Amino acid sequence: MAVRGNSMAEHPKWKRLSKKTLYKGRVHIVEHSVILPNGTPSHYEVDHSEKGAVAVLILTPENEIILSHQYRFALDAWIYDLPGGGVGEHENVRDAAVRECQEEVGIVPRALTELITFYPNPGRSDWSSTLFFCDDYEVTDAYQGDPSEVVEQVRIPINDLKKKIHLGEIVDPSLLIAWHTAIEKGLVVLS
Repeated sequence: MAVRGNSMAEHPKWKRLSKKTLYKGRVHIVEHSVILPNGTPSHYEVDHSEKGAVAVLILTPENEIILSHQYRFALDAWIYDLPGGGVGEHENVRDAAVRECQEEVGIVPRALTELITFYPNPGRSDWSSTLFFCDDYEVTDAYQGDPSEVVEQVRIPINDLKKKIHLGEIVDPSLLIAWHTAIEKGLVVLS
């Protein structure tokens, strides 16, 4: 059913009645009992897994982008993505971004520029992803804290990454959004 209107105030919300955890592990799935705007009772599952997520687009002085290359079980494929991950219980997004860069690719950002915060799957999850840009960093040894993650650092010249994006070889939404946002803001300049 399509709803037409000129103002967000005109759009009714669902009434939340109760909720129960269906599963809690790496993901946290909660079933919500609701009443839809038309009065129909319903159930809706939401992923409440993360406090938030972060990822960092790192530009080198040689105009390369530092990416992580890792196996993603859900896709059964190795993909390129940005160093990043979940925000810890007592972390803010900047601290999480620094930690994730060090763990996954051995980079410790000295300065981070916030690019954008978005919701990767607002139809089924309530957690946000904050993306950063970094071109001022120190190189250290990578330490992977999660044994299920085997991450390789890859440096790709910006024009080669542009080609990979154009050919559909990049599938990670955080990488795509950070790339386009950094270009729009003039932080990454294509030749």
